[in-house]
Amino acid sequence: MPERKRVAVLADSDTRWKWGATTARRLVPDHELTGYLLRGRATPTARQLGEVGVRAGRPTEVTCAEFLAEIGREHYDVVVLALVGGAVQAVLHGARALWPAPARRPVLVTGYVGVVYEKLADGLLLRHGADLVLANSRHDAERFRAVYEGVGADAGAVTETALPFLGGAPYEPAGSRAHTVVFAVQPSVPDSRADRAYLLERAAGHARKHPGREVLIKLRSKPGEHTTHLEEQPYQRLAERVRGGLPANCRLVYGNMGEVLDGADLLVTVSSTAALESLHRSIPTAVLTDLGIREALGNHHFLGSGCLASWDQLDAGLLPEGDPVWLAAQGVRPAGATSAGPAAGEDVAAHGPRTPGPSAPGPSAPGPHDHGPHDHDPYALARAKVAGLLAAARLPAPAPYYTLTTAPGYLPGILARHRLAPDGTPQPGAARSEAGESRLRRRLRTHLREAARGVYRHGVQRVAPLIRRLGEL
Repeated sequence: MPERKRVAVLADSDTRWKWGATTARRLVPDHELTGYLLRGRATPTARQLGEVGVRAGRPTEVTCAEFLAEIGREHYDVVVLALVGGAVQAVLHGARALWPAPARRPVLVTGYVGVVYEKLADGLLLRHGADLVLANSRHDAERFRAVYEGVGADAGAVTETALPFLGGAPYEPAGSRAHTVVFAVQPSVPDSRADRAYLLERAAGHARKHPGREVLIKLRSKPGEHTTHLEEQPYQRLAERVRGGLPANCRLVYGNMGEVLDGADLLVTVSSTAALESLHRSIPTAVLTDLGIREALGNHHFLGSGCLASWDQLDAGLLPEGDPVWLAAQGVRPAGATSAGPAAGEDVAAHGPRTPGPSAPGPSAPGPHDHGPHDHDPYALARAKVAGLLAAARLPAPAPYYTLTTAPGYLPGILARHRLAPDGTPQPGAARSEAGESRLRRRLRTHLREAARGVYRHGVQRVAPLIRRLGEL
């Protein structure tokens, strides 16, 4: 019997952990997964990890240098880097320092957790050097290759796939049950207090205009928690200031997005990746135009999708449907078309009758999601590439585009932020060893770290907005 492959996933937020773990399952169906969280401002809480719907043990929190020491000491077949671009670049240079010549080393995989609508060149060049750079659609793959080829870099690592967590039961119209509208909010889009308050007021207004509908404000995090992006104006606090309060048929909910979509009849968002999850299930999906169609909002990505709409149009009864040509280019295969199939290694069970989303804010237990036939498997090419690399006796040293020759004024700063020297080796004292430390000392350090994070998050969500308002007087 072949030995199970060992896969390490390093993530820096809740959503990237979800992407990394599900990507690992797609790429290496029979594997032993070890999870790591890169220590930083967005390190997720246990509640956030439980909400993303990935069944795995609690990941170990590490620094970049500690992770490099781990993969240098322990043998892993595949390493999935579910990180922001700068952190990916740091790990790639650290890996190059570990294996400066052809050697038996892990296959390095990276990509994006969702819609790529900003910092395309910067983010891609920071990911160059991985063995596979996954693109979530044909559209993305073409753009990625164009960037690499435009600077004369090897584009062979770019591999077309799809979002690994697309799936779930196909949409069934509400029928006799209550019509459910899900407003999927985002931590930083829009970013101003006035714009966020406006969108919340419109969602509450939609509930008032349609008392027979249920409007769920799907939140990403609780106050004090952080996600991939900073949230200075949490909707929970804005909801406290809604004139007259939220109507009885409008409430805030947490939970796994897949489970919330199980009961949705309309998904509304500004530019969340949840729109692609919804469209994959053929749920009517609206990408809001109320604040304009702007690059800063990310909703420009949905031009041609057939989903752009305003709250006024939704109030009037519009239920937007995705354009098939646009969906195909984005790697989305709605219900009725062949699907990507379940993420390898997931427990999959048939759904019973569709039920409404969560009844109140609170943790949601992850549940299985059904998928359709898998005549078209968007991960087949990526799996074949990984299998070919694993079969090689030795792999060449990672070769990122950014070096001390191509980016001497940029690269050292990126590496220094992760306590790496310009040559990719850890700075003195960067990889702390806990060997010989007492349990009390380790627990004390953990509590101090959590307290420091709490102060930082309080500053972002409470102090910074206050100072900004004082500056506008």
